[in-house]
Amino acid sequence: MSAADRHHRIDYLEFAVTSIAASRRFFGDAFGWTFQDYGPDYCEFNDGRLTGGFFHGQAKPGGALVVVYSSDLTATQAAVERSGGRVVKPVFAFPGGRRFHFTDPDGYEWAAWTSG
Repeated sequence: MSAADRHHRIDYLEFAVTSIAASRRFFGDAFGWTFQDYGPDYCEFNDGRLTGGFFHGQAKPGGALVVVYSSDLTATQAAVERSGGRVVKPVFAFPGGRRFHFTDPDGYEWAAWTSG
């Protein structure tokens, strides 16, 4: 799928977990997922179709952090703000790209990312 085809589609899920090791064990044993560690506080999972991540943090009501892909992060941030969303983490770099976090009108936290 091209970057244009991925634009503004759900692309990744992140879960705050109290123990990455316990989450790896559970999802590996229960569902056969595979994992890639990115340091001590982050682990990517792959269920064979979709990837996501576990990060060390306080598990919170509301569930996963839903991440959408953007082919133009600046324009996406402007659209989020224009539509009533609120940026709660400004754009930052991470291995593989850049992203920002925002809340929707109900207060759910989302993220938008771009590669490179």
